[in-house]
Order: sequence, then structure tokens, then C-alpha cells
Amino acid sequence: MSGSTTAKLTASEIASLWTSYLNDSMAKCVLGQFLQHIEDEAIRSVVQFSYDLSVNHLERLKVIFHEGDLPQPIGFTEEDVNLGASRLFTEIFCLTYVCHMSKVGMLAYSGFVSMSAREDLREYYIAGLIESAKLYNESTEVALSKGVFVRSPFVEVAKHIEFIEDKGYMSGYSLLKKQRTLNAVETSHLWINIQTNLMGMKLALAFAQTSTSKNIQNYMLKGKDISKKHMKIFSSTLLDSNIQPPMPADISITNSTTQTFSDKLMMFHMTLLSAAGTGNYSTAAVASQRSDLVINYERLSVEVAQFAASGANIMIKEKWLEQPPGMYDKEKMAQLKYDPE
Repeated sequence: MSGSTTAKLTASEIASLWTSYLNDSMAKCVLGQFLQHIEDEAIRSVVQFSYDLSVNHLERLKVIFHEGDLPQPIGFTEEDVNLGASRLFTEIFCLTYVCHMSKVGMLAYSGFVSMSAREDLREYYIAGLIESAKLYNESTEVALSKGVFVRSPFVEVAKHIEFIEDKGYMSGYSLLKKQRTLNAVETSHLWINIQTNLMGMKLALAFAQTSTSKNIQNYMLKGKDISKKHMKIFSSTLLDSNIQPPMPADISITNSTTQTFSDKLMMFHMTLLSAAGTGNYSTAAVASQRSDLVINYERLSVEVAQFAASGANIMIKEKWLEQPPGMYDKEKMAQLKYDPE
């Protein structure tokens, strides 16, 4: 039976399980720290729900690794979080973080479903997708009730269907005439990427001020500057079309400099955000019909990729980067059989 729960795991299924474990073990540490300081009952309920999901996922994943005779990733443990550290994030930040990461979760789980053949794994990831959607719904409801949910811009649209009649519609540059205004699809992607960069900027700043390593601090501050730069570019593009960029709620961080998370966890978190950002830029580039937007997304993606690569180099140097499960090198095995040296 193709969907059997005892079928041998495929490469894509192993990759999905391995990635899921790392992400959930990181989330457990971050959310557990949030819960030490949240007093607002509505926000606490959302964060607790997210935390419980991560804990339950980890228990299920451990069973799958054991039954599949696979080495369980180290991931992140209580050694990677200081639960006794003073408050680093405001409660509104915690709420916004959960809302943001629930969207990342929906994208991740939909991908994991599509890469899984085994019935039990498909059911597990579909359940995870539903849980992520529920988490997004609940965190959005709380944010709306507190007046801190940032809506995308309102725009006036034509009352009738129109077709593109001129190649100039696709051009973002013209010396003879003003470039056309943004359409709704392009506006939505600019808005999304402003929001994600704002979250990245705040996290990078928080990580910089609490790390005990000068090297890590410099890396995080560089990430903060990149996010800030990208936000300015996207906001300027909206303003050029007389569209007000989103005005975010106060998702501030405190003045705490106490080490809250391990450098290993913070570096991994930034690589996760970088990967999500690159995916967002790729999607936006494909959806945008103005050439200047496409060019912007492509060049900014390169900058994010270079930032992620330098982060990976730091993690490799510090021996923080777990290697994904790999296959045996059959050619090397054959050579060693007759030439052990």
C-alpha cells in the first residue's frame, strides 16, 4: 500500500521531519520565554496555544524518528534559553510574532504535505496546517480586538474589468512619461514584505543587544540594517503611487541586555527568517508586472542570500549547524573496501 505508515521514509519525508523538529524545538524555547512575562490573558492564551502545539509536535516527531530508526536531531533544548532572563519583548511584540510565525507555519506545512507520500505523515502535516491556520485566526482576532492588527492599504479600483493593451504596462522605467501606479497584487506584496522586514529588524536588534559575542552582535546589526533598507525601498515605492505604507503597532523590544537565548538559537532563527524572506521576494517577483519591482526583488534577494550565507559560515565555524541526514557515498565505500588508507 503506497500510503502505508510502515513504508520506508523517502528523502523528502526525512528532510521534512528533520526541518520540522528543528523549527519546533526553537519555537518551544522562544515561546516558553515569552510566557514568563505575559500578563494579558488574551495574548497569553494565544502564545500558550502556540507553545503547546510545538510541545505536542516534538513528542510526535520523536516517535516517528524512533520508529523509522532515524537519528533524532539535537535541535534546541533548555540550554538554549534563559527562562529567568528579564523581559526582552513587549506583549504586543509577542502577539505579532506569533501571528507572523503562524503564516510561516502555514507555508511550511503546505510544502511538507506535498513532499510526503506516507499516509501518517500526510495526516500529521495536514493537521499541522490546520493548527497553523487556527493559530493565525486566533492571533489575528486578538490583534484586531486590541487595535494593533495592521491591515494592508485600501485602494480604489476600477468598477469594470480591463485588459492590458500596451507593453508599457509591464515597464517600470520611462524617460518620457510617469510610470503607472501599482496594481492591487503588487501593493499587497510590498505590504507583506514591509511587515516581514519589520519583524526581522526588531528581532535582529533584540538579538544584538543580548548576545555576549561581538561577532554575533555585528552580524545581527548588519541584518537590522538590511531589513531597514528594504523597508525604506518598499515604502518609497508605495508612496510613489500615493499609497500610504502600513503604520505598524508598537512591537518594541525592551532595554534588557541579559542573554535570553543562546547564540546558536539566535543565528538559526535569523537563517529561518532569511529563508522565508527569500521565498517572499521570489513570490512577489513572479506576481509583479512592473519591471522595476521585479528587478528590485531580484537584487534584494541576492543581498538576503549573501547575509544568510555569511551566517551559515559563522554557524559552521562555531559548530552550531547540524548536518541534515545524508546518504552513504557508495563510490567512496567501494574504494575504501580495497584501499582502507
